[in-house]
Amino acid sequence: MTQDPEKKIIVDEDWKSQVQREREAALKPSGAEPAHAARAAPAAELPPANLTYLASSLALQATMSLGLVPDPVSGKPEKNLPQAKHFIDTLEVLQQKTEGNRTPEESEDLEVMLYQLRMAYVQVAK
Repeated sequence: MTQDPEKKIIVDEDWKSQVQREREAALKPSGAEPAHAARAAPAAELPPANLTYLASSLALQATMSLGLVPDPVSGKPEKNLPQAKHFIDTLEVLQQKTEGNRTPEESEDLEVMLYQLRMAYVQVAK
C-alpha cells in the first residue's frame, strides 16, 4: 500500500454562501406585509396550550397507533400496539400527576379519553 503524497482535500465553500442567500430570500417579506406579520399569523391559528389539548394530542397518537386513524404521511392505518399502550400509559400518568389541579371538565375529558382508548385497545388486541 503506497500513499499518494499528492492527495488534496478540496473544500467547497460556495455552498455556504448559497444557503445564506436562500435563507435571506426566505425571510424577506412578500408584498407590503411587514416581516413580523408573516411569522405571527400561524400562531393565531394554533389551539390553546392547555391540558385538554395535550391529552387530546396523546389520545390521537394512541388512536393512530391502534390503526383506527390513518397515518398522515402514508395515508394507511398502521397498527403498533406497544406504542399505543405507551401513549395510553402516558395519558394515565398525566391524569395521576395532575390530580387535584384539574378543572371538572378536564377531569371528565381525561377519564372519557382513557376509557375509550382502553376499550379500543382491548378490541384491537384481540
